[in-house]
Parts: sequence; C-alpha cells; structure tokens
Amino acid sequence: MTDSKYFTTTKKGEIFELKAELNSEKKDRKKEAVKKVIASMTVGKDVSSLFPDVVNCMQTDNLELKKLVYLYLMNYAKSQPDMAIMAVNTFVKDCDDPNPLIRALAVRTMGCIRVDKITEYLCEPLRKCLKDEDPYVRKTAAVCVAKLHDINAQLVEDQGFLDQLKDLLSDSNPMVVANAVAALSEISDVSSSAAEALELNSQTVNKLCTALNECTEWGQIFILDCLATYNPRDDKEAQSVCERVTPRLSHANAAVVLSAVKVLMKYMEILEGSSFTQSLIKKLAPPLVTLLSSEAEVQYVALRNINLIVQKRPEILRNEMKVFFVKYNDPIYVKLEKLDIMIRLANQQNIAQVLAELKEYATEVDVDFVRKSVRAIGRCAIKVEQSAEKCVSTLLDLIQTKVNYVVQEAIVVIKDIFRKYPNKYESIISTLCENLDSLDESEARASMIWIIGEYAERIDNAAELLESFLEGFQDENTQVQLQLLTGIVKLFLKRPSETQELVQQVLSLATQDSDNPDLRDRGYIYWRLLSTDPAAAKEVVLAEKPLISEDTDLLEPTLLDELICHISSLASVYHKPPSAFVEGRTSARRFTLPARAEPTPPSAQTEASPPVAQQATVIPSHPPQGDSLIGDLIGMDFGGGMPAQPAAPMPPAAMSNSHSGVDLLGADLGGLQLGGAVSGGPMTAPPSAGGGGVVSSGGLGVVSSGGLGDLFSLSGGAGLTAGYVWPKTIWLPAAKGKGLEISGTFSRRQGQIFMECSITNRAMQAMGGFAVQFNKNSFGLVPGAQLHVPSPLPANQSSETSLLLNTTGPIQRMDPLTNLQVAIKNNIDVFYFSCVVPMHVLFIEAGQMDRKVFLAMWKDIPASNEVQKQFHCNVGSEMAQQKLAANNVFTVAKRTVDGQDMLYQSLKFTNNIWVLAELKMDPHNPNVQLALKTQALDVTKGVQEAYEAILSN
Repeated sequence: MTDSKYFTTTKKGEIFELKAELNSEKKDRKKEAVKKVIASMTVGKDVSSLFPDVVNCMQTDNLELKKLVYLYLMNYAKSQPDMAIMAVNTFVKDCDDPNPLIRALAVRTMGCIRVDKITEYLCEPLRKCLKDEDPYVRKTAAVCVAKLHDINAQLVEDQGFLDQLKDLLSDSNPMVVANAVAALSEISDVSSSAAEALELNSQTVNKLCTALNECTEWGQIFILDCLATYNPRDDKEAQSVCERVTPRLSHANAAVVLSAVKVLMKYMEILEGSSFTQSLIKKLAPPLVTLLSSEAEVQYVALRNINLIVQKRPEILRNEMKVFFVKYNDPIYVKLEKLDIMIRLANQQNIAQVLAELKEYATEVDVDFVRKSVRAIGRCAIKVEQSAEKCVSTLLDLIQTKVNYVVQEAIVVIKDIFRKYPNKYESIISTLCENLDSLDESEARASMIWIIGEYAERIDNAAELLESFLEGFQDENTQVQLQLLTGIVKLFLKRPSETQELVQQVLSLATQDSDNPDLRDRGYIYWRLLSTDPAAAKEVVLAEKPLISEDTDLLEPTLLDELICHISSLASVYHKPPSAFVEGRTSARRFTLPARAEPTPPSAQTEASPPVAQQATVIPSHPPQGDSLIGDLIGMDFGGGMPAQPAAPMPPAAMSNSHSGVDLLGADLGGLQLGGAVSGGPMTAPPSAGGGGVVSSGGLGVVSSGGLGDLFSLSGGAGLTAGYVWPKTIWLPAAKGKGLEISGTFSRRQGQIFMECSITNRAMQAMGGFAVQFNKNSFGLVPGAQLHVPSPLPANQSSETSLLLNTTGPIQRMDPLTNLQVAIKNNIDVFYFSCVVPMHVLFIEAGQMDRKVFLAMWKDIPASNEVQKQFHCNVGSEMAQQKLAANNVFTVAKRTVDGQDMLYQSLKFTNNIWVLAELKMDPHNPNVQLALKTQALDVTKGVQEAYEAILSN
C-alpha cells in the first residue's frame, strides 16, 4: 500500500493518539506517526502542538525519519522559534555525522529555518560543512550561505562566509563550483560586498569553463551568466572563452542555449571586426532556429530574445527568414512576435517573399492577426523604399476586399506611407475616399481626416468631406476631434475664400462647446494665430513635417545593450530592465556591453583598473522643428506681478478685426491690436480662455543688479585665475522688441550659473512689469530667482541685471545643444528670442576624477566615441592648466613625451555627463591637439569650442 493511506484518516482524538505514537519505543511505529503528522500538516491541519514530540524523534539513525522530522521543523520553526532552539544541538551533531547525506541534510535544513534566534548557533556547523571532504556536503553548504544571507546579511559578511564561497570557485568538483557561483550571484544582486567577491580573473574563469562541461544544466546556466559579467584582458582570452562556451549552443536545454548566446553576444562586442566574429555569427543562427521547433511557450521566450538579437545584430538571422513564417496552429502571441521579427529582417532581397506572406496573412480569420499583418505591410513600405510601390499596390488590393477592419487598418498605414513619401502616391486618395462611410474606428477616421486635410488642394470636395465629419463632432473620439480641427484649419489656409464659415464653426465647437482642455487649447491657439497673423499661421500649421522611419519602434541603444546582457532572463521577455519590475534590485553587479580595449594613455597609474559605471545622462532626442518660437513657448505660464485687465469674452459672431487684443498666453496686453484680415474675410479674435488671463512676473527674476562687477569664478586648485566670460551679444534688437533691446552673456560664479543681461528701453514710453521664462532645453535651465529690472524703466535708460539659473527644469534636446529659447514680458508685449549658452558654464566643480577611475573610463569608452580637433593656443601648459581649472576642467595627470606636454583632463556636466580629454601641447608650436572621449558625443562640439575660447583669450 502506498503512503496515500496517511491522508485518509478521520479518527477522533487524533492529536492525542499521534502524541502517544511519537513517544513509542518502537522505531517503526514512531516513523508511521511522523508520516501521519506530515500528512496532516500537508492538508492544512494544525499539528504545531506536537512540536516537542516530533523534535525528540530527530535522535535517530534512520535517514527517512530524519528527513521527515526536518521537513516538519522547516514548516513550524518560524511559528515556534523558542522551541526550535531545542533542535540546535541535533543540527550541530548531525553536521559531524559520518554519513555525508545526513551532514548535507542538516546544513540544508539549517538554511531553511528562518529564525533569527538560532542563526548564530549555525555559523560554526556551516563553516565546517563548507570545508567538508565530501563534495555533496560542500555544494549544499554553498547554497545555505545564500539562504543565510537573506536572513542576516551582516552576519554572513562578518563571519567570512563570502571569502569561503570565493574559495569554492576553485573547487575540484564542478557541482561545488556551480553552487558557489549561484550563491555569489544571488547575493551580489543585493550586496556590493558579494559583487567584489565575485570579481573574476583569468585563473577563475579558466576553472569555471572547465566546470562548465561537467555540471548540471542548472549549474551551467549560473556559470554562463557569471562569465557574461567578465571583461577579458585581451582578444586572445575572449576567443578562448568563446571557443569553450560554443559547445553549449547544442545543448538540449533552451535556457543553457540562451545563456551561451548571451556570453557570445557580449564577447562579440570585444572582438568586433575580427574574422572570429564572423565565424561566431554563423554558429549562432542554427541553435536559435532550433529553439523555434520547441513547444509554444519556449518558442515565445526564444522569439522575444531573438527580437533583441536581430535589433543588435540582424546579420545573424538575415538568411533565416523562412523559419519566422507563421504556421496555422501557432498561438496568437507567437504569431505576433514572428510578425515583428519578419519586419526587422525584411530587406531588398527578401521583401517580395515577405509581402507575399503578409498578404496571405491578411486573409486569415483571426482579426488581431490580420490587423497586425496589414500594419506590417505598411512598415515594410517605410523600411524598404524599393518596395513601397508594391506595398501600396498590395494595400489597395486589400481595400478592394471591402472587409471593414482590413480597410481601416490599410488607411491607417497609408497615412504613414504618405508621411514617408510625400507627393508620391496621392493618386490613390480617391480610392480611399470611396470607403469613408465604412470607417467607424477612431484611428482610421483620424487618419482619413489627416489625409484629406494634408492634400486638401488636390481634393475637389475636401470641404464637403470634412463637413460630413463635423456633423457629429461632439460624439467623436478626442483623437478624431483634434485631427478634424487641424484638418479644417489646413483647408482654410489653402482655400480661405470657400471655407470661412466652416473654420469658424469648428473653432466655435472646439473652444465653446467642448470641455476637453487639449481640444480647447488647440482651438484657441489656431484662432489667435489666424486672427493675428495669417502668414505666421500658415508657417506653423502647414510647416514641412519630419519624415518618419521604421527605426522609431526600435529600443533605445543603451536600453538594448542592457537587455542584451540579460538575455535568457525575464528582462529579455518583458523588454524592460530588471530594475523596472524587480523591487529592491541594486546595481551592485552591473551587466554592461564592454568597449573594445583602447591603448592605455600615459598616466602616473599604469596598473589595470576595474571598469567604471558610466554616468552619462541620455538627453531626449526630440528637437523642436521650425524657426518660430511661438509654438514652443505658447504654453508657458508667467506667475504673479503687474496685473492687467482680463480680455472680455467675445461672441464668435462678432466679425471685427479691431477688438482689444489677447496675447498668446491668455492675457490682455493693453490694447494691442490683434486684428488682421485673412484672404476671403476677417477672422475674429477668440473668446477669452477663462481664468482671468492675468500675466505677472512673480517668482521669476534676478539676484542683483549693478553691472558686471563680479564676473569671475574661482576654482579649487587654480589659484585666483578668473573663469572665462564670453563678450555680450545682442539677443533681442530694439526693432524686434518694440523698443526693448536685450544683450547679454553667461557666467559661472561660486558654483552657480548666471545670465548677465543689459536691458535697454529705446522706446518713447516707460516700460515695466518685466518677467522671464525659458522653454524646455537640453540641460533643464530655468530661472532660479526673480528678474529685477527698475519699474518703470524710463525711455533711453538701461539696466544691468544678473539672473540666477538652476538646472532643475524639464529637459528637451535642442539644436544646437545649448540653444536657450527665452520669452520676456513687459507692459507692452511678450517677446521671444533665442541665445546660445557657452558650454563651459555647465561644467561643475565636482569634475576632478581619480587617476585610476580616469584610466578605467578611458579604456571603457569605445574608440568610435573619440573626437579630435586642432586649434591655435598662445599659452604654455602651466597657464593652460590654470585657465582650464578656473573653468572646472581639471588635470588628472601630466607627462612629457618627445618634448610635448600631455595633459589628461576630466570635466563633468550639470547632468552628470563625464568628458575625458587628452591635450597635446608643444612649447615650440602654437597649434595644440585636443582628443575627447565621452559616452555622450553630442556635447563634444561645445566642449571643443569651450577649450578653444578659454585657451585663446
């Protein structure tokens, strides 16, 4: 009879009977009783009252009984911590038992009993087991250290268990090595001390590679993951590791294969450009293809990882397109992932084959899959220009099927094709317009409206078509409403004489009848633009749009590199870094794709140094388009100051161009006329946007006024050499500022950035109520104090002011990078201008780098990230060091080679971007050579200009 009998007992007074049996003299009866207790515990009965009786059964030579008692102990020790101490002596005794199975069982159970009171008693037995003569005991003890670290990390570090684990990496038994690696890896994710213990060297890596061939699948995965964190000394060592890892690609376990792929993907970065890399690329394709013949769940995990691999190295699977063709019985999640990879691998050679497949998929019964297939055709057109015409033809064929959801998806992707290839495929618009009545999805309707508005001059009945959408405006989705508003404004600007009434109608609907703030704001912006300056409105609304590309859905490069280092983990399935979904994860053990080793720069430190984690901040890559600042500064809010009377609301029927003007920020600017006839009839100024419309200057201003008396900053270690300040330039000429002239420059003093301004009133009337605001910019610059200008500022008078700037504002990449767009308001109007911030004022005082850190970072940054420039300099190396140090460019090391002074320098930006520099100066030649290395190449041009300006003045 099997052990199932223990789960079927229904006796009354069972606990009492079990207690008696547990204390029986007969061993068999005692074992039967323990089995009954475990069965009761398993089905949820509370048998904790039997704790003392079960613990007494630990004193036995019977291995089966001991296992049962230990199982009971693990379950109830936490709820009975005081009684669990009774078992300590038995644990200590069992750790010295002649039978290695009992020793291992004892140490395993010790790690599972999560009771703080007894952990200190377990240190000595665990230390013995880590040095046990039997490898089975040692491998069990290694895992126990990781469990103990989870209970009491400080105890593990104080007792030296981490060093013992590190010693086990050199053990003769492969399973002991694997368990030691697993334990250290687990601990290193939450502890920097363990990360140091896991630092590998050539000898340890050699032993890990040897153990790789003999340990279990579980052990192989941990060893491979550990190898992926190692940066080899040179190409020869990298090739050696790759050759020893490559056999794992043919392993039956998918996890082992993916872990091996991860190691090879990382080492290929080091071996970039060598013939060995090409041989690795050929070896990687077959195992990845083989994974796709597994069950659906494994296929999906493999596909998510392959998706990352083809983004990093598409050449690996370039010739394997057919394996990603969808099978009829694939689950939908596998189909969609295969579809995405097909697009990524599509090129001019295989596009015909891909399109034929996609067209076939578009006739399937699965609606979600059909939609994605149609979209994929559009993505192919955008990615492979040569196939665009064939893709458009395929989409037209699908539209002719008159299947509703197919037609709607086709229209959405055709809109993207129009954006990619303007003025090329407009002949198909008439076909699209035939399907207007069948469009019931908001995205498709919005796409169709965009097409009509964009090409309104080529569609005879464009006004009629857009008006048909306008009939149910209030019932439309917000996306459709916004697109319809923009489409009708575009139509009005192209055909003003025919569509005056239509544009007035849509503006009224958007601003008066809608409670959606986005829609109302856009309506007010368009209304004011049209009523103030139709020419400017045309430039803004009909501006040339940037072309779209298929690369927009690719992962950001730094995120992709991080995910490549996490292949075979959950991060590679989610396509998110572990920190995004693992609570409490630290960066103690960083996975980074290494840079190819660079020659060591001359330095006082010649020994190898560990790589340094880069601190470069990624600047968002969305530069504003066009020359007009109005679109960027339109939503800025000026707070408190000189109040003005709010503009009175106007009915849309008032067709006059002589109303009191309303500025772009919703405030009355003292009777400024915003009228102006538009061809085909006048436009009224819009009604007030509500909220009073008061513009003021509170919270935005200056530190002090009184000229440029203190334009110098002192730098530690540089004596009293002054920081360089650019000469003032005119930012806002009086002609554009209605008499307001602003000139200025920027300086850095005592660790703070200042905008030094000369504000001159060249008008015939006094000016007052000054306030300033900045648009989003690359370094988050915002005013840090109030702008103090004498109010009123009399005619023909000037005021010097110094405005403190902070770097805590919103960030948006600008072109050029240090471009700063400024809005300044006074009692006359709001004026816009842009200026360029000299790069050196953004260098912070904490830019002095340690020599070892400099050396490691120099080696870690790839050669492709090095830029060089030659320029003229009239000072020697000593004076150059002083001048640069005064501007927070610090010399890390100096050497003289062949009569040339070699300065190695570091600087750090306000957003934590580091830049390393090598400056070659020849005393007999005024031309100097500057080499810069950084992870953020965008800043190098500005740094070069800063060097040249500082050393040439």
